Amino acid sequence: MAVESLTLEKSKDFAIRIVKLYKYLKDKHEFILSKQLLRSGTSIGANLSEAIYGISRNDFLAKVYISLKECAETKYWLEILYRTGYLSDNEYTSIDEDCTELIKLLTSTAKTTRQNDKDL
Repeated sequence: MAVESLTLEKSKDFAIRIVKLYKYLKDKHEFILSKQLLRSGTSIGANLSEAIYGISRNDFLAKVYISLKECAETKYWLEILYRTGYLSDNEYTSIDEDCTELIKLLTSTAKTTRQNDKDL
């Protein structure tokens, strides 16, 4: 049930980017959407960290799926911020690519865990 350290590190790095983006958006006087983004974007790694200490494979998998759902929500808020003009093309593209990469990593983790359960 080990989470690849790469995925965990990328989720931490992403959370740091989200915190910095939150500060940037506050300076632009955007307080509502940025708060949602902060909550979901930092929750990805927090849930993944919890998964490591899951009491069962099912608990582990549930936390990975929660991380995946939070990542999808973060992607949603990023798109809303972009489409409302709070993020430029370059700002949005850069952080959206990181979010998409996390989604792929988390999906792969969930798929591998499910496959390993079938192999037992």
